[in-house]
Amino acid sequence: MKRAQRAAGAVVGSAVGDALGAPFEFGPEGAFSARFPVPGAGGEMCGGGGWDPGEATDDTQMAVLVAESLLERGGLDLPDIFARFQRWAAADPKDIGLQTEDVLTNGMPWDLAAAVHFQVNLRAAGNGALMRASTSAVHFAAAGREATMDAARRIAALTHGDRAAWEGTAIFHELIRVTFEDSDPLAALPDILAQVHPDHRDRYATVLSPDWHPDRATEFNGAVWPCLGSAVWALRTTAGFEDAVRAAIDLGGDTDTVAAVTGGLAGAYYGLDAVPARWSEPLHVPLPGFDGRVLRLADLLHLAGRLLQEGRR
Repeated sequence: MKRAQRAAGAVVGSAVGDALGAPFEFGPEGAFSARFPVPGAGGEMCGGGGWDPGEATDDTQMAVLVAESLLERGGLDLPDIFARFQRWAAADPKDIGLQTEDVLTNGMPWDLAAAVHFQVNLRAAGNGALMRASTSAVHFAAAGREATMDAARRIAALTHGDRAAWEGTAIFHELIRVTFEDSDPLAALPDILAQVHPDHRDRYATVLSPDWHPDRATEFNGAVWPCLGSAVWALRTTAGFEDAVRAAIDLGGDTDTVAAVTGGLAGAYYGLDAVPARWSEPLHVPLPGFDGRVLRLADLLHLAGRLLQEGRR
């Protein structure tokens, strides 16, 4: 499969999962299949819970901000990404994580805000850095394992002071890179885990093992390790993009983010053509604070293509 198909699949797949999962956030297990019991029957991009049908949440909005910074600045400019995040947060987006909001509005400079938050609160292992990683994973895939995992950690650290969040995002980046190489990302997990910081390796090894099930999670899936573990579980235990995303949303809890991470992985694995058009065509990504801009499917496809092209340079 061509890398362009995988790149578009990762970006669009993540946005699709985000928009599909948003109306079911914090709901019970099985709510998606209870409402839409027949796969492929249609109507699933239903909106609700304050979201219009096809509307992406903060997960995709922040991913777009990262992408546009990478492209406009010609690479990784951490102060620029942070400034874009701040501009977005100040525009009262519909949804923003409590930790992310505090970091972006606490008045500290870009290189201290997340660390100070962590020092004060001692908890910063949410999935808010992982949720936005699809675009940066595409951009850095051509740079190799060390570079893509390093970039993931540095971008995650802008809002999350807990290294657990950095490591989960780095694993996601590397899973995307391996998939772009036409290799099996699940088979690569032992090698990827060897690159994880020793303080966090065992925890990730647990949730990424073949015999782990989300029912065994010891924390809510708004935390980074059960979120990533649930997404990998959904990819491992299904046979297509649609089934993987359905399985992710049916877990309940933080459905938009678990489905966004799942959609990014499954989109890269199965390619853009596996993403149902009835899910991708209604997509729209508002960007609060950026002159009323709203990105649609064609814009996301263009963004994915540019990220892939510029990353190769």
